[in-house]
Amino acid sequence: MIAIRKSADRGHFDHGWLDTYHTFSFGDYYDPAQMGFRSLRVINEDRVAPGGGFGMHGHRDMEIVTLVLSGALEHKDSLGHGEVLRPGELQHMSAGSGIRHSEFNPSATETTHLYQIWLLPRAKGLEPSYHQQKFDPANRAGRWQLVASPGGIEGSLPIEQDAKIYLADLPAGGKLDFELAANRYAWLQVLRGAVELNGHALSTSDAAATTNESALTVQATQPAELLLFELA
Repeated sequence: MIAIRKSADRGHFDHGWLDTYHTFSFGDYYDPAQMGFRSLRVINEDRVAPGGGFGMHGHRDMEIVTLVLSGALEHKDSLGHGEVLRPGELQHMSAGSGIRHSEFNPSATETTHLYQIWLLPRAKGLEPSYHQQKFDPANRAGRWQLVASPGGIEGSLPIEQDAKIYLADLPAGGKLDFELAANRYAWLQVLRGAVELNGHALSTSDAAATTNESALTVQATQPAELLLFELA
């Protein structure tokens, strides 16, 4: 079964400094039918205005992954990290027993476009941690590039959940397959472009959740950038 989540159906708020779309219930957006998918709890697509950002605030017991599509994001946290996240890099925080952080657009002129993703952790009260890593885009041209996994398989970011996250870039007409073992699920997020997933049409910011599907075929009808979650 494939359930489509269209971009236009998401929760949307424009706060001036922040233009945000919520795939699942978050903040002032609540839909009892959209509370997450498996361990995925939050997928927010944000555009942060120049100089805008999220002041210092706290989280607990959540795996937080951030992907910048354009612009930059300046990070500071209570563990002492201070980094700038740019396209091609991923950030991961395991909030665990508690972490505080801020995220700001350091540019005076350029909007920052990003995805922030929350996954439930494998257990509560874990040791907080922070990782940031650059991934070569050449390694996702026409194939799945593993960027996060339990224990950091194959040099990916280590996350505290039975989930794997992949990126892929496809040219128009390009095709990728993905095999799912029994009792595994997938969430495909189209970052840019247009594809067909097992015959279902998806375009920029659309997504699809798969249940009881053993094989996925993604074919690009336009050049496409993809984010795929394999979930328990």
